[in-house]
Amino acid sequence: MTNLNQESLELHKKYKGKIGISLAFEINDKKSLSLAYTPGVAEVSRVLAADKENAYEYSIKSHTVAVVSDGSAVLGLGNIGPYGALPVMEGKAALFKAFGGVDAFPICLDTQNPDEIIDIVKKISPTFGGINLEDIKAPYCFKIEDALQDLGIPVFHDDQHGTAIVVLAAIVNAAKVTGKAMNDMNIIINGAGAAGTAIAKILAFADKNKHPEMKPKNIIMCDSKGIIGKHREDIIGMYKEDFLEFTNIDNLEGGLAEAVAGTDVFIGVSKADLLTPEMVATMKSNPIVFAMANPNPEISYENAQKAKIAVFGTGRSDYPNQINNVLAFPGIFRGALRARAPQITMEMKLAAAVALAGCVEPSADRVLPDPFEKSVHNKVADAVADCMKERLI
Repeated sequence: MTNLNQESLELHKKYKGKIGISLAFEINDKKSLSLAYTPGVAEVSRVLAADKENAYEYSIKSHTVAVVSDGSAVLGLGNIGPYGALPVMEGKAALFKAFGGVDAFPICLDTQNPDEIIDIVKKISPTFGGINLEDIKAPYCFKIEDALQDLGIPVFHDDQHGTAIVVLAAIVNAAKVTGKAMNDMNIIINGAGAAGTAIAKILAFADKNKHPEMKPKNIIMCDSKGIIGKHREDIIGMYKEDFLEFTNIDNLEGGLAEAVAGTDVFIGVSKADLLTPEMVATMKSNPIVFAMANPNPEISYENAQKAKIAVFGTGRSDYPNQINNVLAFPGIFRGALRARAPQITMEMKLAAAVALAGCVEPSADRVLPDPFEKSVHNKVADAVADCMKERLI
């Protein structure tokens, strides 16, 4: 066991977790007790019962998010269930507060039935201003998120969209560093699960929004069986069939080696050590590689250095260019809650990516800002809230 692991165990044991409940005002005499609870609270209840929208003015709904997981796909740990997921979801709630000023609470469910999860989230939604779905395996995560878009509050699967937003921001800045135009880029995404799907979709959607210059020339997606294309009969009827509409325009066939050859950008959301230096050598000059498998990336930092990658990023904090969702989700929910957004739209996601990219003067070792720069989360929140304003005008 590493020192970091042991220190983390000791810290969690000492504090019995990472989060707690704080009072908005003190309850220290009979008057404050009467206002916070009976008899005064009855009037607040009557106001909310008369119009549920009043919950945003008189309750925690305006600033509270539920972090919901079934523990079926916990990053780097797999299907470890609700108890295994609890420390991670609690950590997510802590990050919401630390970086976005948003109160969040972990809700770990002892079911992996998507219909039951949908029903539970619908039933608990009156309490919360937003729902952050987390570490739910594909394809169930797609079904669950889609079924909850009519709740009237934002429902956001962070493994998909948080990852996609941060990756897009990193690509925008890496393109500046390498002098490449995104319209001329060929991009491979290795891994066709939740994160890979969302990355592909946000890249493909760019030309339908205000940023057509951000849409790459071609996107190639690979799963464990190779390149996804029209030749793959095994994807018919699966969510992967949707990729055929906007990826692999040249109908390329083969495995990862064939997919990588001649590409500008490799995005890995798969497994460790799948990308070899020999494969990198077949990419175009000044290649960009974001190898985000955790805890070990698709190509090691040492091999990446030998391969002369122009811009290299991972999901790890001990290497340059950490690509981490914490740069996105606190600001996104903060902006969505402030604007009372009923959903988080693709326009909001693109706006968040553009705002995030604009937070740093990019270099080879710094294509993304540090999450501890508080202005980053404010800028992302402002960009998301402004999208809602535009929709209302």
